[in-house]
Amino acid sequence: MGDPKGFLTTARESWPRRPVEERVRDWDEVYVPGALLPIVSKQAGRCMDCGVPFCHEACPLGNLIPEWNDLVSREDWRAASDRLHATNNFPEFTGRLCPAPCEAGCVLAINQPAVTIKNVEVAIADRAWSEGFAPPRPPDRLSGRTVAVIGSGPTGLAAAQQLTRAGHTVAVYEKDDRLGGLMRYGIPGFKMEKHHLERRVEQMRAEGTKFRTSTAVGRDVGAAELRARYDAVVLAVGATAWRELPLPGRELAGVHQAMEYLPLANRVCQGDLAVSPMSAAGKHVVIVGGGDTGADCLGTAVREGAASVTQLDIYAQPGAERDEDSDPWPTYPKIYRLSAAHEEARDLESAPAADADARLFAASTLHFSGDADGHVRALHLVEVDAERRPLPGSGRTLPADLVLLALGFSGPDREDGLVDQLGLALDPRGTIARDADFATNVPGVYAAGDAARGQSLIVWAIAEGRAVAAAVDRRLTGATQLPAPIGPYDRPMTV
Repeated sequence: MGDPKGFLTTARESWPRRPVEERVRDWDEVYVPGALLPIVSKQAGRCMDCGVPFCHEACPLGNLIPEWNDLVSREDWRAASDRLHATNNFPEFTGRLCPAPCEAGCVLAINQPAVTIKNVEVAIADRAWSEGFAPPRPPDRLSGRTVAVIGSGPTGLAAAQQLTRAGHTVAVYEKDDRLGGLMRYGIPGFKMEKHHLERRVEQMRAEGTKFRTSTAVGRDVGAAELRARYDAVVLAVGATAWRELPLPGRELAGVHQAMEYLPLANRVCQGDLAVSPMSAAGKHVVIVGGGDTGADCLGTAVREGAASVTQLDIYAQPGAERDEDSDPWPTYPKIYRLSAAHEEARDLESAPAADADARLFAASTLHFSGDADGHVRALHLVEVDAERRPLPGSGRTLPADLVLLALGFSGPDREDGLVDQLGLALDPRGTIARDADFATNVPGVYAAGDAARGQSLIVWAIAEGRAVAAAVDRRLTGATQLPAPIGPYDRPMTV
């Protein structure tokens, strides 16, 4: 370790955010540019280089965290970049978007604030790009085998990059007009600016990966045709079938799914639209769902100039500290977290009817009501107990001109016909069934990421992409040197 007493002498310090009043006027990332590097080496020096680094187990990628912490504490950025990229294709994505289960598993977190692992990771990734430590790595020779990857989210991109570097000819098919999946049109720019994605895609192009955008497999290209054309097909289509809320008034105009709303705001930022047709400007907005997608809607609505924004979470407000009985270390704890979007809503008092920030906890939606023109105008809710039973006399009504449903996703979208055309077997959850080698019931077709695992974190998505690439490479060549950090049945640590 760089400093044997670092965890005793150095306090945790995170990458500071820009002032709320400044950052809500733009779509740039919320952090102060250049403010991470002056503090990150000392923060990396807090790592204890544990004999058993539980951060490895908490991260499905198996990131070599104590090693690159030590290297950053010594400011050996090239070596740190090599160790980071040894296990993670896209650390600039995870360093910005992952909720950092590695920090929950940090041994220091047993009784002190954890090492700022996520900040160290993104500092290494950004330094690697600025210093030229992440050049394209095309294969020395081609295998003569071809692979189609369907979907360009983190799973598809990771699988494609690994297989391209192994020497296979890889084409990525994406139904949208731009690459990136939810990272492109689901994640707002204030969480990750799109130039990080563009830069990595250009690296992959230079390595030899081919991309086919605006091509929905199953509709624009027949699934059977694609299967016949390639030696292997990897399905990384994500879990984009959103969960519904079938309540009275759902049919009213102004009640939309979060993933109908967020892509339009992203397209405004991309220059495709002058104004989103679902813009929250001047509207009372209610977001149903307490997860990250709901928080993304919250930050977007604030930037669009909503009159008010309230987020409903059906769960009770968690405590500030880990509950050692229900969430013992090193599992990821259910604690009260204040995202950048919630901080903005709190400071701007965007939700006067809510609790400490924009959220109403233990709140269950009953129905929606509208005006004579059939447009939503109010959301009716009730408080619930831990068993989600309504509490008598707790009914409330919130003004609502725009309601966004952020209730998660149940499995792959079947509208394109891909699942049915291939005759894929599904498991009881509605996700694509696969065996221990990531193979589906259709020979030569593999499934990875949220489409098969179910809705999960970006680190699990990238780990799935790396693991399915190893399985495909083994099938095509008889052996593989590609790493497989997880198996298809591995799950996060739980009690």
